[in-house]
Amino acid sequence: MVSSSCISLTELASGDNMLSFPQTHSAFLRAKTVPGNILDVDGNDGNSDEHSSKLRKKNILVAAFLPVHAKKDSVSGKWCFSFDEDSLLLQMKDGFSSDTDVFYVGSLKADVDSSEQDEVSQRLQEEFNCVPTFLPPDLHKKFYYGFCKQYLWPLFHYMLPIFSDYGNRFDRLQWQAYVSANMKFVDKIMEVINPEEDYVWVHDYHLMILLTFLRKRFLRVKLGFFLHSPFPSSEIYRTLPVRNEILKALLNADLIGFHTYDYARHFLSCCSRLLGLDYESKRGYIGLEYLGRTIYIKILAVGIHMGRLESALNHPSSSIKFKEISEQFKGKKVILGVDDMDIFKGISLKLLAMEKLLQWYPQWLGKLVLVQIVNPARSTGKDVEEAKRETYTTAERVNEKFGFPGYEPVILIDRYVPLYEKTAYYALAECCIVNALRDGMNLMPYKYIVCRQGTPKEDEALEMASDDRLPTSTLVVSEFIGCSPSLSGAIRVNPWDISGVADALYSSIMMNDKEKELRHEKHYRYISTHDVAYWARSFMQDLERACKDHYSKFCYGLGFGVDFRILSLSPSFRKLCIADIVSAYERTSQRVIFLDYDGTVVPQYSIDKTPSPKFVHDLNALCSDPKNIVFIVSGRGKDSLSDWFAECENLGIAAEHGYFIRWTRELEWETSPLVVDFDWKRVAEPVMKLYTETTDGSYIETKESALVWHHQYADPDFGTCQAKELLDHLENVLANEPVIVMRGDNIVEVKPQGVSKGFVAEKVLSKMISDRQVPDFVMCIGDDRSDEDMFESISSASCISELPVAPEIFACTVGQKPSRARYYLDHSVDVLTMLAALAQVSDPTLEALAQVSDPESGYINADYSSDNNDA
Repeated sequence: MVSSSCISLTELASGDNMLSFPQTHSAFLRAKTVPGNILDVDGNDGNSDEHSSKLRKKNILVAAFLPVHAKKDSVSGKWCFSFDEDSLLLQMKDGFSSDTDVFYVGSLKADVDSSEQDEVSQRLQEEFNCVPTFLPPDLHKKFYYGFCKQYLWPLFHYMLPIFSDYGNRFDRLQWQAYVSANMKFVDKIMEVINPEEDYVWVHDYHLMILLTFLRKRFLRVKLGFFLHSPFPSSEIYRTLPVRNEILKALLNADLIGFHTYDYARHFLSCCSRLLGLDYESKRGYIGLEYLGRTIYIKILAVGIHMGRLESALNHPSSSIKFKEISEQFKGKKVILGVDDMDIFKGISLKLLAMEKLLQWYPQWLGKLVLVQIVNPARSTGKDVEEAKRETYTTAERVNEKFGFPGYEPVILIDRYVPLYEKTAYYALAECCIVNALRDGMNLMPYKYIVCRQGTPKEDEALEMASDDRLPTSTLVVSEFIGCSPSLSGAIRVNPWDISGVADALYSSIMMNDKEKELRHEKHYRYISTHDVAYWARSFMQDLERACKDHYSKFCYGLGFGVDFRILSLSPSFRKLCIADIVSAYERTSQRVIFLDYDGTVVPQYSIDKTPSPKFVHDLNALCSDPKNIVFIVSGRGKDSLSDWFAECENLGIAAEHGYFIRWTRELEWETSPLVVDFDWKRVAEPVMKLYTETTDGSYIETKESALVWHHQYADPDFGTCQAKELLDHLENVLANEPVIVMRGDNIVEVKPQGVSKGFVAEKVLSKMISDRQVPDFVMCIGDDRSDEDMFESISSASCISELPVAPEIFACTVGQKPSRARYYLDHSVDVLTMLAALAQVSDPTLEALAQVSDPESGYINADYSSDNNDA
């Protein structure tokens, strides 16, 4: 039995022999982990249609932890559960339509004995729509506290484990635990998913490999992923030993979300540098083409839950805190910081900036206070302990230096602070500072803005009239946090520049009220309209759009384990079967063959572009057949092509995309009658030289009819960026010239209008028909954008459509990619092998093909009997 996950690209057969996978039954029932009650997963109960109509579409949200609090009563021994109102997963539900069920898959933050797990699972699923994933303690420790928190999290925040004392180095056992844990999450998703209807949204770096294993279970699953942490630059990410496995796993999603363009740009750069993938923007959407699929990129920062925050502001305890805090800091301006205790939040640098501020402006002594709320650390280790020790040491020094009886310039609150108390601090702070060295998003500035907007309860507690108070706020935010781009009215700082941060703090407290009011209004307008519901709704709409074509293509699984990926092909696009084309070749008598050169009969990456003796020999056999007309159609110059194929007397050559055409070796070269003026070169060449000088590794190829700028040896990102700029520059300066500016595979080319490979194909076919050589076999093979003109021409040329009997047409591209061709071959080696098979038909005296490799040819001969046509 053939595994659906073990076929490679070259093993995929064409036509009826191609493996296809049936759609999953629409009535996939939800199973529960209840002893003795395992439901039929196929739903074969005789009423599948009736059951399917009752199923509601589900959004399945998957994260490391469920949005529930779990506590076991010490007296009764029973478990008590309640929703965690502060959980992002729970708050997202407001963005989904009312006719959609929401299920949650994740772990509990409490240890549940194995004997109680089935009962807990059933209860959570029935009462909370939660499916708990129970991990053995040792596995959870290696997965979460090991690989996730001690390796991935620091790396994604730009901290390399250069020394073992500061961050863990890569541990293969922890990586295996990460993979195993992700597989267990997939098993739990399987209990509730109806793959044809439901959408799965996976959250954060803990579960990146999950995407691979879920896609392996259901090839057409509707799958989204959002990364809540930064995505590091390619220089950092490339140090990850399993970098390709994680990148390919993410590409198993249909939509990948990031908080900022910087994070998305780093991800796209990694895909370009490590996997050679290009991306493009279409009507505002960024798309990555990968194995026939389009993976879309979503850039939208998460928002806050306005109702939850306003509810906390109106809490009775909040009003009491308002009075307490306002009395405590009466006559003083409060600068507020709220951060987790970890090495990336920059708390000690913030305290140093406060010290610098008081040093510069001693008149603020006794009038300015920095209140720093420290949330409990989410991870453990030497780095956390060191960050905590440094924070306390710095705070003590500042207070000893500038404090006096009744005044401490720095107040550390290192305990759990409930939300209602935090809202009181937010509402009363003159300025809020987020000084993180690196942070995925950080919603604290959003919460501060909403709390500063005020509520009637707050005004009542402060004994203020609502009409007399205009909301104001000032923000000082690090430029390295995810929310920074959305807060255009904030004072942005480099947290490492202590003097700069001190200046920013001083500017914030000295800012006039009108400026504070305008900045606050701008921020509040954005935050209130881009809340968590808006974010969730927008992501799901884009996920639905990304999945709308799932069933319009055939999907095939490739690879083992973490290397599993999906090949998606159009129903009309299939691998060219050599046996089929040999059969068509044998039964036809007027054949025409068009062959591209670079990337088609010689590998694109090959430095030596000279054709092999074996290929020239086979090509000569094809040209010598009186039933054939064979053309090499290339962008190369005529001199090199003439030298390489001097042995082929009857070979036609179209050089420089058809500007030069020679029908046989004995005839003269013809030039395109459409081109008479090359004055445009004097304009284009200086522009290309400018970009060549500024792009290391690029060069200009000068042809008689065209100019080509190559950047395949330049830095991939910079070369692509420069190519886009050059394309735009040339289009502007050559707007009134009779030329076409186009991008190809690592090139930008300027050539005359009307000169194309498609024009060559039409010209050859028209001449054949006028000479009463009506073609009954047309084959065209190419690999890049310029060859698409040929594919289109041989299929839609008027001279072909008017024939009484349509010829057999084989338009074939090299590699699986979007194309106008109907067929594909995986590699130039396959092209050479196929041409050798045709040559043997034309010249039976050629040595019989055998399963041996010709060391000079660079490709493998094969037996083309009908029993082995898929080899």
